[in-house]
Order: sequence, then C-alpha cells, then structure tokens
Amino acid sequence: MGENPTPQNTTESENRERFELGVDFQTTEDIKVPDKLIDQVIGQEHAVEVIKTAAGQKRHVLLIGEPGTGKSMLGQAMAELLPTESLEDVLVFPNSEDENMPRIKTVPACQGRRIVDRYREKAKSQENLKSYLLLGIVFMVMMAVMFDPNTTNFLMGLFVIVLTMMVVSNMRLRTSVLVPKLLIDNCGRTKAPFVDATGAHAGALLGDVRHDPFQSGGLGTPAHERVEPGMIHRAHKGVLFIDEIATLSLKMQQSLLTAMQEKKFPITGQSELSSGAMVRTEPVPCDFILVAAGNLDTVDKMHPALRSRIRGYGYEVYMRTTMPDTIENRRKLVQFVAQEVMRDGKIPHFTREAVEEIVREAQRRGGRKGHLTLRLRDLGGIVRAAGDIAVKKGKKYVEREDVLEAMRMAKPLEKQLADWYIENKKEYQVIKSEGGEIGRVNGLAVIGEQSGIVLPIEAVVAPAASKEEGKIIVTGKLGEIAKEAVQNVSAIIKRYKGEDISKYDIHVQFLQTYEGVEGDSASISVATAVISALEEIPIRQDVAMTGSLSVRGEVLPIGGATPKIEAAIEAGIKTVIIPKSNEKDVFLGPDQAAKIQIIPVETIDQVLEIALEDNEKKEELIARIRRALPLQKG
Repeated sequence: MGENPTPQNTTESENRERFELGVDFQTTEDIKVPDKLIDQVIGQEHAVEVIKTAAGQKRHVLLIGEPGTGKSMLGQAMAELLPTESLEDVLVFPNSEDENMPRIKTVPACQGRRIVDRYREKAKSQENLKSYLLLGIVFMVMMAVMFDPNTTNFLMGLFVIVLTMMVVSNMRLRTSVLVPKLLIDNCGRTKAPFVDATGAHAGALLGDVRHDPFQSGGLGTPAHERVEPGMIHRAHKGVLFIDEIATLSLKMQQSLLTAMQEKKFPITGQSELSSGAMVRTEPVPCDFILVAAGNLDTVDKMHPALRSRIRGYGYEVYMRTTMPDTIENRRKLVQFVAQEVMRDGKIPHFTREAVEEIVREAQRRGGRKGHLTLRLRDLGGIVRAAGDIAVKKGKKYVEREDVLEAMRMAKPLEKQLADWYIENKKEYQVIKSEGGEIGRVNGLAVIGEQSGIVLPIEAVVAPAASKEEGKIIVTGKLGEIAKEAVQNVSAIIKRYKGEDISKYDIHVQFLQTYEGVEGDSASISVATAVISALEEIPIRQDVAMTGSLSVRGEVLPIGGATPKIEAAIEAGIKTVIIPKSNEKDVFLGPDQAAKIQIIPVETIDQVLEIALEDNEKKEELIARIRRALPLQKG
C-alpha cells in the first residue's frame, strides 16, 4: 500500500472494449418491438413479475423509485393485462322521490348508449307533441282573428299565442325528465381503462356536480345532468395511476382509501359554496386497481392507512436505477432505442454505431462499474435529440456523430450551470490550473446527478484564539455530512503530526460554494489542503482530486467519478486523483481521455505524493505519515 501508484492514462481501449450488443443488425429497423407494453419494460424484471401477478389477482401496487425508471409504463402495461369482458357502462337517472339524490345503474358495456337513445326517442316524441299543441293553438287563434278581424281580437290572439309558447317551452313532461345521463361509456374499448390521476384536484379525482345558477322557476338543469364522474369512476374495472401520491391532501387520500375499500363512491359537489354540494348521488361503482408511485420520501408522507391497504392487499416494489452490464441487457437497450423511435414517430431509425453510443452513455450514466442506467426517460431524451439533428440534416438514419452532437446540445440544466460555473471561476482566477500554492487544492464535486464542478478549497493555520483548545473552522455552506468529514480529517493529522495540534486554529474555506456542498467526497481534498498549510508545502494546481477518507488514512469510493473528471478537463486540469475502487467507474470518450491523466490511489500518502510539489520537506512528511498511520496491509 505504501508503494507509489502508477499513473494510468485512460484510453478508449481501456474504457470501452469492442462492443457486443447481443443482436446482429444494421439499423433499428431490423429490431422487432414487442406488441405488449409489459414486454417493452427494460431492466425491471422484479417489477414486471409483480405487475403480472397483481393484474391476475387484481391487487394494488406501490412503485417507489427515481423519476424516469418506468413506473407509468408499468401502470399502462397492467391495464393491457386486465380482461375487458367485465367492462360496464354507468348511467345516472333522476330520482322522482328526491331530485338531489340521483340514482345509479350499471349495465354491460355498449348497453348504456342504447338505453339513452331509447329514452331520447321518447323525449323527442314528447317534444313533437308540444310542437303540435303549439301549432294547433296558433291555428285556432288565426282562424278566430280571420272570422272577426278587429284590434281587440288581434291583441287577444297575440297574447294567447305568447302565453301558450311560454307554457309549452317550460312544460316538463315526465318522459323528458327521465332521460338518463351516460356517466361512464366503455363501448368499443379494446383494453381496460388506464386513468392517470397524477396531480388531480378533488373534483377531478372523486367526481363533482356542476353549479346550477338557475335553481328555481323551472329553468334549472336537472341534478342528474350536472353530475360529472371522477377519475376513480372512469378507472372502474381498470387501472388508476397516481404518481407522487403523497402530494394528495390527507383528506383526498382518505377518500381514495374509502373508494378502494367499498369499490363504490358517491359523487357530490366538491365546493361547499356551490349549489352542486346539495346533490349527492347513490354510490357509483369504482372497482379499480390502484398503481401508486413516488420516491422514497413518498412512503413517509402517505396516509398510513392507505399505505397499509396497499401493503396488506397488494405489493410494494422498489424500482431499480441500474442493471448489470451484460450482453443480454445491452440487447434490451437496443430494443429500447427501437421502441423510442417507434413511439416518437417523427425521427429516423438508428445505425448500429449510433446505438453503440447510446449504450456507452448508459454505461457512463450508470455510475457504477459493470452497470447500465435504467433512468431511461433521460436516455430517451438523447435518442429524440439525436433524431431531431438527423432530421434537420436530412439524413435517412441517425448516425454516431448525431448522437455525440445530441449529448453536447441537450445538456441538462445542471450541466449548463456547471459549465457556466467553471467558465466564470476561471475568468476571475478562482480556479487555477497551473503553478503551486500552499493550502489551496482543487477538489471535485457534483451538481445534480450527472454534472461535475471544480471545487477550490483553501486552508490556513493560525495560533489558537482560545488557550483551552484550537478549533477547525469551516465556511462555505456545508451540509452535515460534509462538516463531519472535515472533522474526521483531524484524526489523521493528530496521528502523523506527533504533537498537540490543539494550539492551532485551522480555517478551511470552500470557495464560493453558493450552491452548497454535501457528502464526504472532498475529504482527501480537505486533508491535503490542511496538511499543506501545516507543513508549508505547495500543492500542484494542475491536479484535482476526489475521494472519501477514513480515519485510518484509506481513500474510499465516491459517486459521480465520470462527471467530476469531465469538470476537471473543462477547467484545464491535467491530472485527477480518484479512489482505486472507482477506477472502473470512469467512462470517457477518446477525445476526453487524451486530455487528462487519471491516477487511482488507495491511501492518503499516495495522494500527497502526487499532489504536493517535490522538495525535501515532502519526502520527510510522507515518511512520517507512513510510519504513523496503519496503511500497510497486514
């Protein structure tokens, strides 16, 4: 462990072997896309198995995971698996006994339309009867006026006609009143309903009764005609999908739980100030399967009884974010690209070389050695951007250079922010990439998930202000984990220094970290800066580093190795130090690899040997550290 690390230039051959994609094809036109959605789900084998089981047994499902991992697609796939023979139409009838409590009736699919048409024909015949009555009276009045044409008879006849028109127009015959409203129409459906209720308000989710401004005098709309079904009712015999379910109010979650338990839920006006609130239907069928989704925070914010209902009468599934980088899984990503092209419908197919770049990007975004990302929505964004570029160029197929251009053009906001950050800091010399300085080091951090930044850190040692003990004073908007990591560095310093460091105040500053810093990946950077300040040995400014540090002096793995290295390249850094255990997590293009020297390390003495400028004090310091810390494998 004490031996000097060997610098390793990352080359394309080291990072990317000759790609096997598991299928022989020229373009994605040759790839067969499965007809069923459940067979189009990539990398979520456990979730697929649960969905198939839940569909067969009509169980509720809670899908927990990061955005873009296929939760909505699984909900739609479940709807395809449900039978359509049991689909029903729902009608709402007026109630002659209590007009504010309309009656509900369910019939097999397609019968609802026939029933409504039958009632409309009867209503039409009644309307014709009113027309005939009006015409008859008008005819009699005209005849009377013609027999005795004088002003009195004319005015009297006109009055009778107007009065008759008012009476007939406001006449509500029993047959016309009984025309029902088709609340849910499932006629012609080839698969069970899938209703996405994400972000729905109470009226849209649970149903509502429209406000009636004309409530009296015979001008009002009948109560049953103002009833509007909710999404829980439209999902009857199908799937109700709700993403970020914890954003629903607790009252709505409680109502949703009631609907799940009773399989029926009455419709009433959701606004207490509306005249619709006086109307409450008989319970309306809502026998749906709930597919709820969210992230880990969702579990804590859900109504406990609602989650208990799902857990007790269904399944909970955690969505994976990566899958092993195997030939079989690469074949699935080829299928994914073909699916995205087919689903978009506006972009050309991809050549094999273009698909290879998509798979390489999936490797890079996986963030772990031997894994591919399953955040496929983001990957699909690159597919569509590359397709748009090919269309703009008038190409028949999307080629490798189009994918590379798409990855440069379709940068996420965090990456654009990181690029601006680096450019701004270089302009004002906050980031330095040459020379040497005491107590100043280029750390590396990540914004968001895929965007790295260079994080300059400075340390200064001064006599302690307090006679009792010195302090480590840290500034730069650090999170709790980052603060603890800085404190842990002091354990190593005490061991190697061999003297009481309590007589020093050690100031550590994370320069211009307005966005905040969290995590312990800057531990080796802090240790290097502090040791440089204590020993007065300059640090090379063409070196950047990332790595967690144990109290024993071991360099531990971190996340986001690739975007951090990319940030160092953008900043003009020539050498990057990373943990040895992250060596295979790096995926760089050949152009990028040629610009940077990546050195994997295992211990703090190896970090210092690379980062500190050569002089006699450096050699003596490293020897002391190797003697003091238990770095040798025993």
